[in-house]
Amino acid sequence: MYTIKQAAARSGVSVELLRAWERRYGVVHPQRTASGYRLYDDAAVSRLQAVKRLLDNGWSASNAAAAVREMADPAISELLTKPAAPRNAEGLPEIEAMVGRFLEGARHLDQAGMEAALDEVFAIGSFESVADTFLQPMMTAIGDAWVTGTVDVASEHTASHLVLRRLASAFQAAGRPHAGDRPVLVGLPPGARHELGALAFAAAVRRSGLAVVYLGSDLPTDDWVRAALESAARAAVIAVPMKADAPAAVRVAEALGAARPDLVVLFGGAAAGSASAPGVLRLSPTLTQSVDRLHEALA
Repeated sequence: MYTIKQAAARSGVSVELLRAWERRYGVVHPQRTASGYRLYDDAAVSRLQAVKRLLDNGWSASNAAAAVREMADPAISELLTKPAAPRNAEGLPEIEAMVGRFLEGARHLDQAGMEAALDEVFAIGSFESVADTFLQPMMTAIGDAWVTGTVDVASEHTASHLVLRRLASAFQAAGRPHAGDRPVLVGLPPGARHELGALAFAAAVRRSGLAVVYLGSDLPTDDWVRAALESAARAAVIAVPMKADAPAAVRVAEALGAARPDLVVLFGGAAAGSASAPGVLRLSPTLTQSVDRLHEALA
């Protein structure tokens, strides 16, 4: 067992930084002596070293901590002993190669190949970093391939539903809210159907500890209002994936504001900048930043 100074020295970080990782991200949970002093075992030191390794590779602190929290001890040992692979600015393998593998599977309607590509993607980082870095380029590539005729409608639908199921699993795995928790509503306005980004955001919000009700795509305005009233929601996040969805999103926001003036309402999604309504906030471009923005709004 090691004192906090010894653990910090073995991990290559300062005592102050170790305390911050422990308090803010829950990377390690030291034992306590009868006098209240922290004690760290070898496994805790390895986890601290793993976070530092990812930081050195360009990861953000929050994403590195989230990834290490999800790693089993053998995976951490492998991370610390395996030579670092070429990485991009986010500390993740090159996007083009990973997207190309998934696209190749879609072209041949090779579901097993696409599943394997998704398995590889989700194994290399936290859910938030993978969703930000890979999923959007993957689906953009599939859409472009459909437009150019490289893949057909069946391939595009198969790829989209594979990703949708993976996101739904991540949402379910994030845990269930406690009874009585006031939820955050996440969904799309009437007519909007591109829900992958909204579901990814809902999963990230749930992973951050907030209760979430995911309302799905193409939800009528009256149903948005009914959901806000019946659930006593704290906030509603209206996804705006395309510019054409902005007018419907604004109508939903205005209806929610009239029915629930106390409700925090936010626009999110790729075309959130196209929607504007009094008192409605906008989320940030990335999942991690958007979740932080939501927490700030609720605070």
